[in-house]
Amino acid sequence: MKRDDMNADHQHHEHPAISYGKFVGVWLALLMLTALTVAASGLQLHVVGVVTAACVATLKTLLVLYIFMHLMYEERIFKIALAVGVATLAVFIALTFADFPFR
Repeated sequence: MKRDDMNADHQHHEHPAISYGKFVGVWLALLMLTALTVAASGLQLHVVGVVTAACVATLKTLLVLYIFMHLMYEERIFKIALAVGVATLAVFIALTFADFPFR
């Protein structure tokens, strides 16, 4: 089978080009969120600090997934698969924390 025939069987979707300005903006946002995490860790906020760090980490993850990994241009099935994986991870983490007081 020729290479052209193999490529004809698969759909190839071109994603729109993302400007360098957007990449730089997201990179600066990631740096600011990292600074926020470091600053919050120095305040000794205990539980609030952990929740803040988890929320900031989630936001940073979403920025990387949607902008740098181009998830915003992917089909809905990929987004659903990601959501199922994240939900499964969240259940395991929640169960781990639920078990912690009994140790």
